[in-house]
Amino acid sequence: QVQVMESGGGLVQAGGSLRLSCAASGSFVSIKAMGWYRQAPGKERELVAGITSSHITNYADSVKGRFTIARDDASNTSYLQMNSLRPEDTAVYYCNTLVTTWTKWGQYEKDYWGQGTQVTVSS
Repeated sequence: QVQVMESGGGLVQAGGSLRLSCAASGSFVSIKAMGWYRQAPGKERELVAGITSSHITNYADSVKGRFTIARDDASNTSYLQMNSLRPEDTAVYYCNTLVTTWTKWGQYEKDYWGQGTQVTVSS
């Protein structure tokens, strides 16, 4: 049982900044990776940024240089710092957390989604 909760979305003017947070809780051995996705109306959900347990990051080309993903292992939290926001960044942003759980059958990995938080960038 793992719960993932996003926060920090809102309405911001173009050029502004927002910081999204994603807290994971529940039963797991470790978090292997955390990622932020977004989905705009009428479009497919896309990966925005990801970070591994080794703090290796990757970003969508559209956000490179503007967004930064980080994680705090002590609190099982990831952050997405969004700067220089553009209207095309408007979407529902979702946190995904990939966790490792150990059972009598061995380790297995499973990912969990948050409920999403709305980010709206006005021009």
